[in-house]
Parts: sequence; structure tokens; C-alpha cells
Amino acid sequence: MNIGLIAHDAKKILIQNFCIAYRGILSKHNLYATGTTGRLIEEVTNLNVHKYLAGHLGGEQQMGSSIEHNLIDMVIFLRDPLNPKSHEPDVDNVVRLCDTHNIPLATNLASAELLIKALERGDLSWREAYK
Repeated sequence: MNIGLIAHDAKKILIQNFCIAYRGILSKHNLYATGTTGRLIEEVTNLNVHKYLAGHLGGEQQMGSSIEHNLIDMVIFLRDPLNPKSHEPDVDNVVRLCDTHNIPLATNLASAELLIKALERGDLSWREAYK
């Protein structure tokens, strides 16, 4: 499966720790991330991550395009809702596209852990048929 990973600046360490904790599961899948997030994940996990541009330079739009073209099977987007960014419309766009195209989306650690455990159990195998 193709997993999209995005994290706002305040959530970068959290997504690194998440990827360390679930490295065994993530290593069995294709990972896609916005630039800085992808680089930080690679540094601490040695996982191979396809990196788009940094989010504020268009990486979130690139991720959105992959979602629109049914190339991403689930997205973990650790957002910082208390400190909106200047590119907030792009954030809303990724969420809207996941809803529009029926892509499982986690926006906080609790839902990310639920999705990753569901992925491990095979609960998301319906995505293969959906393609």
C-alpha cells in the first residue's frame, strides 16, 4: 500500500517517533511524504521515503494530486490545529480530497495508531480492489 505522511512543524518529532514505533509495519509499504517530513523520517528510521517538495513549497499539492489520481491508499497527517499556517488552504485541500476519494485519513496520533493497526491486520485490503 502507498502511505502518505505529512506533519506540521510542531508535529515533526511526533511523526518521527510514530515511524520509529511502527517501523516494522511501515517497512512493508511504500511511503510518500512532504519533503522535510520525509527527510526527518528517513534520518531516524532508515526507511525509504519518496519525498515531494516541502509542504509550503507545494508538497501538499503534490500529495493532493497523488490522492486525486488514486495513488495513495491512506494518509497520516499530523496537524497542528492551534497554530494555522499561511498555506492552510492546502491543508484543507488534502483533507477534502481524502474525503472525496474515500482515502482513510488520520489527523492525530490516536487515529494514526488505529489506522496503522488496521493496516497490519489487513483491514485496508479493500483499497486494492478499489483501485
